[in-house]
Parts: sequence; structure tokens; C-alpha cells
Amino acid sequence: MKYEDIIHRCFRCGYCKFTGDYSDFNCPSYRKFSFETYAPGGRMWLIHAWLNDEIKNSDRFQEILFSCATCANCVEHCVFTFSDDLVNIFIAAKEEMVNKGIIPPEVRDYLKSINISGNPYKEPADERGKWADGTAIQTYDGQDYLLYIGCVGSYDERAKKIARAVGNILIKAGLSIGILGNREQCDGNEVRALGETGLFQHLAEQNIALFKELGVKKIITLDPHSFNSFKKDYPDLGGEFEIYHYTQILAPLIQAKKMPLKEYKARVTFHDPCYLGRHNEEYDAPRKILKAIPAIELIEMDQNRENAFCCGGGGGNFFTDILGGGEDSPSRIRVGQSLDTGARIIAVACPQCAKMLDDAIKVEELEDKLEVLDIAEIVTRALA
Repeated sequence: MKYEDIIHRCFRCGYCKFTGDYSDFNCPSYRKFSFETYAPGGRMWLIHAWLNDEIKNSDRFQEILFSCATCANCVEHCVFTFSDDLVNIFIAAKEEMVNKGIIPPEVRDYLKSINISGNPYKEPADERGKWADGTAIQTYDGQDYLLYIGCVGSYDERAKKIARAVGNILIKAGLSIGILGNREQCDGNEVRALGETGLFQHLAEQNIALFKELGVKKIITLDPHSFNSFKKDYPDLGGEFEIYHYTQILAPLIQAKKMPLKEYKARVTFHDPCYLGRHNEEYDAPRKILKAIPAIELIEMDQNRENAFCCGGGGGNFFTDILGGGEDSPSRIRVGQSLDTGARIIAVACPQCAKMLDDAIKVEELEDKLEVLDIAEIVTRALA
């Protein structure tokens, strides 16, 4: 297995499962299950034992490995030189399992759906661009930017609203954008995170070929997961493009007053998406947008920026739900942290986070106290 020569260096000091100031546990799976085996150090020990035939593959071992939300809190807070490779080590271990054909049924079904349908919703490709029906958003034909939506924004009902809000606002700001519509394919970020590197490479190569065929130079993504894959993984496969998350494009436009905004009086807290924040160190763009809206009061949660607590949807868990629900589920904990700030709105910049936190609010029966809105939806409400 790749990284096999460094796994033994972890001696489970435990920094990886905390926030930077050690005030709370910040590993979603450890927080949920409360067993050391679900913490990054415990996973490292188990993987090492598995590779040395000291333990066998089992349903529990698979649950421990695939419940990792790839939130990268461990990468942020590990004190050793191999910290940058922690998430990659867990992905490499999953790859070993995938190659051996011994994986949880939920993971198998997700990968099968991507392989057969091109999306995890098992929907036909000709449904993919219908979220844009009734808008002014056009199919890509040499515009300055390709707006890439991704599987969640294309098929999930909640996320479609976010996709429309982002597309409409970018057009209102005067940007030249186009979408792939039915020609769009899965970006593969979660496929890679679940260890199916062969399928990921196939998806990436198909996307790169299509982007180059269309002459795409600049890509704006709706989803931080797509942003991460295009920015970090595609260049190794020949996919060199200018990649932006939509908040990185919108922030300077709003700060330059290219979009007139009226007062929108609201108390808002921002939930940092792991794949925008810790994975790609973009913490400021969403906050700059919120702070530029007159009358908004931005209140930070105790766990924010590099210490933000994950919603639990990363690493494919949004689709497989191996991390699971219950009172200790990450999304319900995060909703509780939001409520503690006194905010009425949880601002997000990721369709997966939006859905996870929306569902948690319903389970907690807090619909009268909290609302989840994407940054673009908040801007839409504030448009003059």
C-alpha cells in the first residue's frame, strides 16, 4: 500500500482529534462513536495491524475506515511531519479494500451508480441540466467561465435552488458564464475519497478531454468538493485550468460595489465547508461577502475556520451515511453550535453542507429558530 512506510510513525498522541486550542474534540467520527479506533490515530494503528496481518478485514474495520469524513482536521492539527498525508493514507487504505473487492454495501452501491448512471442519484443524463430551466443561464459556448455544478447541485432538490441562485447572481454581476448541462459529468472527488482511483481517473480524463475540446480556460464551481478535485487532482492528469469557487469570484465583485445591495437585517453564523476551508485554505471569501451586506450581523461559532466542525457529509458520507445519524451525528452537533451563537441563519457555501444541516434542523425541530441559506441565497435576498 502507498504510504505503508510511514504509518508506523504515528504513536497516537491524540492531537489529531482536537481543535487547535484543545477545547473540544473535532474529529467527526471520534465525536460520534467515542472509541479511539474511530480517531485518526486509531485508524493508523488498525491499518498498520491490517497490513501486517495482525487483524483481518471485517464489517467493523470497514465501518471505521469509511466513516472518515475526510474533513482534514487531523491534517490541520497533527504535530508530525507526515501530517499532510493523513487523509491520503486513509484513502490509500480504502483503495486497498476496493481493489480486493471487500467494501461496505453502501460504498459498493454508490460506486456502481456512478459507473452505470454517471451520478449517485441513478438519474438519466438528460435530467442533469434541467435545474437551469427558466433561468437566463446558457449552455457553454466560449463564454469567459464554465460554471460547473456537480452531481448534488444537478439532482438534489435543495441544491438545485442553490445552483440557480449562484448562476443568476453571477449573470446579474455581469459575468460571462455557461454550463455544460447534459454534457456535464461527475467530478469524481467522492469517488477518489472512497478509494476507487481507477474510476476517478476515468471520470477526470473524460472531463479534462471535454473541457479542452470546448476550449475551457476558467472554471467556477458551485461545490467545494468539485473545486478541490479540479484544483488538486486534475493537474496531475493534464487538466490545467484556472479554478475558482463561486465565492472567490463574487467577493471582489460585491466589495467593488458591482452589485447594489440593500439592507438585510439578520444575525448570521457561517459554517466553513471542509473542502473549501481546511483542504484549500479559503476562509475569507464567504465572510467578505457576508460582511459587505448592509445590516447583517456575522457571529462566529466557537469552532470556526481551521477549527470548524465538519457537517459529516465528506468522504462520501453524504451518500453512504456510514457515519450515521443519532444525537451525536456531526450535523446535529453543528446545528447546536450554531444555535448557541444566537444566530437565526446558518450561512453555507456548499450544497452538501446545506442539505446535511437542513436535515439536522428538521430532526432537532428547530425550523422556527434556524434557517440554512447558501451565501448566494443571502445575497439574492439583499439585492437592491
